[in-house]
Amino acid sequence: MEATQHNQKAWNDGTYDSWVNRFGTPKEASEKIKQDPKKRIGSAFKFMGESVEGKRIINLLGSNGNKAVALALLGAQVTVVDFSSENERYAMELARQAGVELKYIVSDVLQLPEHELANTFDMVFMEFGILHYFTDLSPLFKVVRSLLQDGGVLILQDFHPVTTKLISSKGTTANIRKHKVSGDYFETALVEKNVSHSKYADSEQVHDAAPKVYLRNWTLGEIVTAVASEDLTIKVLEELPNLSSEVFDKGIPKTFTVVAQK
Repeated sequence: MEATQHNQKAWNDGTYDSWVNRFGTPKEASEKIKQDPKKRIGSAFKFMGESVEGKRIINLLGSNGNKAVALALLGAQVTVVDFSSENERYAMELARQAGVELKYIVSDVLQLPEHELANTFDMVFMEFGILHYFTDLSPLFKVVRSLLQDGGVLILQDFHPVTTKLISSKGTTANIRKHKVSGDYFETALVEKNVSHSKYADSEQVHDAAPKVYLRNWTLGEIVTAVASEDLTIKVLEELPNLSSEVFDKGIPKTFTVVAQK
């Protein structure tokens, strides 16, 4: 609980301004998303079916709403859950500028009001930098199961544990990134990191002074087992390299996607 409260505070400190620096104003960002909503959703879209129109989708820890707004532009009924009011502010302004409706619940995912856990969603969508905020995955996937209707699908994308737990990378020489096996894949202790949005702060000084967050990095086996333990049937486990570069991180898994059905 202490780590959660600390992380929540970090995500309510300068977050809105960081997103403006990263994506532009909500108006500017909405124009970019409207040009190609599917592109903003990325590789996860191929697991969502031919169309998301009319589907009820809940985006857990949906942050600034970029993916949620893209899904809404494609016709989905989207709800976001996140514990940052500054994320909510950016997301709701983004939705207004894009001309779509978005429901945003400011809450710890594990503390969602009982009436929200009503087995009404076709899809739970979770993407990138999510799981490491939980010190126990079982309660999280219990919530996921409660949110999904029978036949509903979880689509989970995150950074691959090989890159978050095992390999460190730095610098480039002749377009080659240097990798070093420096971590312990089976380490379970919390690690202290800069809150991720701080990299978009107005200055290096602001970035250096940004609050820290405490993270628990999980192995792929722990993640898959936690999903399956809640009677969610795993349909896909996809591992991908760095899709943003054909040179850097070649041959190393950078992200993974789990698709599971209730």
